[in-house]
Amino acid sequence: MKFISWNVNGLRAVAGKGFADIFEGLDADFFCLQETKLSAGQLDLEFLGYQSYWNYAEKKGYSGTAIYARHTPLSVSYGIGVDEHDHEGRTVTLEMPDFYLVNVYTPNSQDGLKRLDYRMRWEDAFRAYVSGLAAKKGVVICGDMNVAHEEIDLKNPATNHFNAGFSDEERAKMTELLAAGFRDSWRDAHPGEAKYSWWSYRMAARERNVGWRIDYFLVSEGLAPRIAGTDIHNEVFGSDHCPVELVLAD
Repeated sequence: MKFISWNVNGLRAVAGKGFADIFEGLDADFFCLQETKLSAGQLDLEFLGYQSYWNYAEKKGYSGTAIYARHTPLSVSYGIGVDEHDHEGRTVTLEMPDFYLVNVYTPNSQDGLKRLDYRMRWEDAFRAYVSGLAAKKGVVICGDMNVAHEEIDLKNPATNHFNAGFSDEERAKMTELLAAGFRDSWRDAHPGEAKYSWWSYRMAARERNVGWRIDYFLVSEGLAPRIAGTDIHNEVFGSDHCPVELVLAD
């Protein structure tokens, strides 16, 4: 069973850059999107054999998540059940027979860490949410989690120490989430490898591979033995992020 996660940074823009061909080429059972930047009815983009589930932000042109699924879920939920956090379209959860799939676009702490306090509240609420799911069955979490967890996860750790996405506080929250019973599937499989999933549009960062790994597949401990493959598709363009992949054995 193949999962793809991609922050498209505006689905309408990526739709004009070969998204349909990329989608079909990656051939996933579940294709999860973040930062769709859509409102309901703005884009009709469906694929044969897939159902789609959309969570739109109330603010137009902002945030938003979606999942295309080949398999019919038992249930679908939007948000994490906390009103403070459920207006920006940041999560879609599918309940499957033997696992939950949680697609998440974690809030950015922004320049000067001006949204860090909110981010910390989000982190605690999200960890409680996925921990509650994991008490019932396996959980797969995917998405742009807006944090490079370790120094190996970004090109220039020293100069980014106090910047959004690499602050001590954000990294500690990822450590807490993993300690709550989740595994970073790509890092577990590639412990010493530096490979990135996001590059700034500035200063030719992607051409120079000055990037960050901030897009993840986390799996609950019970699902870890089923991990059959992981990948970061840095050959795919169209966004400032690239798709990431997880394969679970059936």
